[in-house]
Amino acid sequence: MEAIKERTSKNFKKLKARLRGLVGKAICDYDMIEDGDRVMVCLSGGKDSYTMLDLLMSLQRKALVEFELLAVNLDQKQPGFPPHILPKYLQSLGVPYRIVEEDTYSIVQRVIPEGKTMCSLCSRLRRGILYRVASEEGATKIALGHHREDIVETLFLNMFHGGTLKAMPPKLLTDDQKHIVIRPLAYCPEKEIQRYANARDFPIIPCNLCGSQENLQRVQIKQMLQSWERENPGRIESLFRSIQNVAPSQLADTELFDFTNLKTDSSNL
Repeated sequence: MEAIKERTSKNFKKLKARLRGLVGKAICDYDMIEDGDRVMVCLSGGKDSYTMLDLLMSLQRKALVEFELLAVNLDQKQPGFPPHILPKYLQSLGVPYRIVEEDTYSIVQRVIPEGKTMCSLCSRLRRGILYRVASEEGATKIALGHHREDIVETLFLNMFHGGTLKAMPPKLLTDDQKHIVIRPLAYCPEKEIQRYANARDFPIIPCNLCGSQENLQRVQIKQMLQSWERENPGRIESLFRSIQNVAPSQLADTELFDFTNLKTDSSNL
């Protein structure tokens, strides 16, 4: 009842308009969706991908360009995964969908030593399968549900643990140049997505089914950023803007900027 009441409130309507506006702006800024696109929306059963599908369907009805949506879920056969939830939900929406069954869970269990994090290998396997499905379905874009905080967290993960200054781009051409990956929620704050998902009462499937989600480096980064945000509201937004305002001459990458040929202007001497 509370969720129904929230969905009809003025606050919810404002929230939906704001998130839809942020998604629309990201799509326009990065030219994510073009006329005639077939967008494969990767649906995990979490708040982010549900919200992404919901907002893309809303934009699809009003967009100036015509594009198709195909919701795709990868059932990786984790113990306890409820296979009926997503088909039932997607049928109720009337959106075209495909459920892909691949037992990557057993592969990860066999390869990763007990007690070690499964996420990296699981992610690589999942990505390869989704790229294959995109080719089979003739999808021109692959939409992932990463939001603003995911992007900023990845920036710090790469700096702290990889020694590289990179994050998640809102739009990406895959290494084999066969697929374009888009992140329509790139401008959306996670807390607003959470509010939206709560109000919409999505049938959330927990992301900890494999039991490997505790004590991850990403969790530590998230806690650090949340602490900064509490102390200085707006810090995460500022960090995200920094990714959009890069000054190569003020960094130290000799391949990104030609430090060798820097010369003074003799006319000013």
